Amino acid sequence: MPALMALPKNVTFVTFDVYGTLIDWEQGIIDAFEREAARDGFTIDRDELISNFHEIEQEIESGSYELYAEVLRRAVNEISKRLDWPLEPSRSGFLPDSVQRWAPFKEANTQLNKFCKNFQTGLISNVDDKLLGQTRRHIAHDFDLVVTAQQVRSYKPDMAHFTECARRIGTKKGWVHVSASYYHDVQPCVANKIPVIWVNRKKEQLEQGQRKPTAEVRTLLEAAKLLGL
Repeated sequence: MPALMALPKNVTFVTFDVYGTLIDWEQGIIDAFEREAARDGFTIDRDELISNFHEIEQEIESGSYELYAEVLRRAVNEISKRLDWPLEPSRSGFLPDSVQRWAPFKEANTQLNKFCKNFQTGLISNVDDKLLGQTRRHIAHDFDLVVTAQQVRSYKPDMAHFTECARRIGTKKGWVHVSASYYHDVQPCVANKIPVIWVNRKKEQLEQGQRKPTAEVRTLLEAAKLLGL
């Protein structure tokens, strides 16, 4: 899919969102809920679960900052209420405990290998340092910078992650961000003139008035090709 706007001619730094872009977090969330619900003989509707998760997570993150592990616990308690699953709040830790098992998309490490060989790379993630550390065991690459919600005490789409990233890089010139989330990443990048490649795996359609990303692809492989890899 061709670029919708011009990407930088000389890309030197590529950053990635993690969950949804490199890591199949929706499947990880589904697996964790289904495993815990099975203890009670309760059946989870996958689509209802994911829809509720995204809505509730955004609501929690829009409030005062707290560690992402706590965001996940609070999301569990609210989702269980909506699903009429009588889960004891003391069991809500099953979701943050499951993050260590959330797996990368099949293409992730192969494509990251190309990026890491040709550019400086970074991770920009709405997560805490401990949970990201668990996830990075599945990602066989070193990165030149990592910015987490815990470090900036804020959650995307707030600009704090991107402001801190630009500060560490030293410039916005030559920087491209890659993400699967329009709400968390594409929207703030476009608003602040940071070139962004939207990995639109779900074939989402933008609503009227939503601004287009710099480029749109379906996979990380297409993102790599777009940058000449």
